[in-house]
Amino acid sequence: MGRVDGKVALVTGGASGIGKACAERLAAEGAVVVITDVQDELGQAAVQAIAASGGKAEYLTHDVTSEEAWVEVIGQVGRRHGRLDVLVNNAGIGLGGSILEFSLADFRRQSAVNLDGVFLGMKHSIPLMRKGGGGSIVNMSSVAGLKGSANLAAYCATKGGVRLMTKAVAMECANAKDGIRVNSVHPGIIETPIWDTIVGTGEPGSNALPRSATLDQMSSMAVPLGVKGLPEDIANGVIWLASDESRYVTGAELVIDGGLTVR
Repeated sequence: MGRVDGKVALVTGGASGIGKACAERLAAEGAVVVITDVQDELGQAAVQAIAASGGKAEYLTHDVTSEEAWVEVIGQVGRRHGRLDVLVNNAGIGLGGSILEFSLADFRRQSAVNLDGVFLGMKHSIPLMRKGGGGSIVNMSSVAGLKGSANLAAYCATKGGVRLMTKAVAMECANAKDGIRVNSVHPGIIETPIWDTIVGTGEPGSNALPRSATLDQMSSMAVPLGVKGLPEDIANGVIWLASDESRYVTGAELVIDGGLTVR
């Protein structure tokens, strides 16, 4: 306990799935957690659950694609807490389909959430982190940011972009000697709501899920460990990157996928 004691953490997309698990773990380890999302009811419920467990959390409505919203959220964090030590850029959506049929509108919408949101998060969080003497930025990518998957071209593009943008900003912060570390996390098949929009986009033998497969079936077929991951598995990695235990780690890729990308 207490691995991030006294730190202020912001988790986007923290109302459900991986983001919620990260927020819960950060709070359990002593951080004050600011959860942001567009799912207000779920976000408030997440805050209440953390409070019931003895943690400290608050919720803000937040469209990560809006620069004005980012300015407001970071401004509120600064006014309420005076610092920001951890940013988990987790908000994301998963849209699948053949590139021949995928609409430009959906491509741009997915890019706005998955890529623009991460860019804006870093742009507006770094100045507040610098005022506090440094911090840790964790950007949620995916195994889809490491390898291609049929019928997930648009999603892979966003997650691959997060991967390399993470490395570039990590070098920028390192050059500035500002004490800010920037790393990416690459989940594999994790039981989260995002799979509802990806399941059924692939064909048998592809890296995407075949139309008839459940998440458990896909995991048994594709994952060397034979099982799907849980949001808590990702949160365990995020808490390490958020803590001072990873003080010498920046620009790295933390792959948590049960061996999926090795096979």
